Amino acid sequence: MKHIVSIEDLDKKSIMGILKRAKELLPVAKGDKKSKTLDGKILATCFFEPSTRTRLSFESAMQRLGGSCIGFADPSATSHLKGETLSDAIRMVAGYSDAVVLRHPREGSAKLASEVSDVPIINGGDGAGQHPTQTLLDLFTIKEEVGKLEGLKVGMLGDLRYGRTVHSLSQALDRFKTRFFFISPESLSMPEHVTDELENKWSTHETLNKILGKLDVLYVTRIQKERFPDIEDYKKVAGAYKIDAELLRNAKSKLKILHVIGTPSTGGIQSYLLDLCKYDDQFNIIRESVCLYGVEEETKNKFISSGINCFPCTIMPPYNGYKPERLWKIFRRIGQSVFIFKYYISY
Repeated sequence: MKHIVSIEDLDKKSIMGILKRAKELLPVAKGDKKSKTLDGKILATCFFEPSTRTRLSFESAMQRLGGSCIGFADPSATSHLKGETLSDAIRMVAGYSDAVVLRHPREGSAKLASEVSDVPIINGGDGAGQHPTQTLLDLFTIKEEVGKLEGLKVGMLGDLRYGRTVHSLSQALDRFKTRFFFISPESLSMPEHVTDELENKWSTHETLNKILGKLDVLYVTRIQKERFPDIEDYKKVAGAYKIDAELLRNAKSKLKILHVIGTPSTGGIQSYLLDLCKYDDQFNIIRESVCLYGVEEETKNKFISSGINCFPCTIMPPYNGYKPERLWKIFRRIGQSVFIFKYYISY
């Protein structure tokens, strides 16, 4: 029985095999092809912490592969509220399923679950610990867009202390002779338990400007308010970094950016799109998804028909004279290449 608690549970050969299989299954993921690979199997999704993308990704994948799902997204509606321990909960859920996906706010929870479960445990994020399945997705994206994983110069920017995605991704990329650049405020630097295990060269920086031109990939993380024990510490670093078109003048023309865009309240997406309007002839975008707000149905359909995933909520109201139709023309014209957007709308 194989658990995936940490990316360390997978060797390089296993990772490459998973990425190869993932590409083969793309038609299934897109709904263009049906599969009964997991017919009769049940996946339990146990989410003790808020999630939208991770939970729905697992549930959608399981169903597209012919299986079914049980589970919960709100622990307050379970026996957890009555005092049931995580160990007891996992033992019980394992009796109903063939595998369990666990997300939990406590670091080490997935390892604990793996020690008591009779079925495979897949870590969907354990506090500030690990997020191995997100790492597999990031590796797949980088390989598809850059064309390789070996020998890249990768920058990781933002919350490196609490950001479980960068912990897992660093450990995975270290197997591919990666040169790391860690960019963060000193208080959010990459933990020593991660850097001490890296075999390849790495360096720390508090600003991006001087090293941006060296990077093949820039991985941007969100400053995670919910991870800070003291809200005042969060306020000191919130909004510390901004990736805009002016900054990217110093980047390689083929730089790939995996970027987490903030919610509308941060103003991040609005200011970024304004920059795009000014410099749209210089930069390209790989679209993962676009969120539309107050947009005419005809314009929304144009986005959808172009292959861009659209959420029903919105963060693109008309502003500063840039109407949705104008933004549509920009996205349409620059359909391939530099930015990979992950729109995190709610947490």
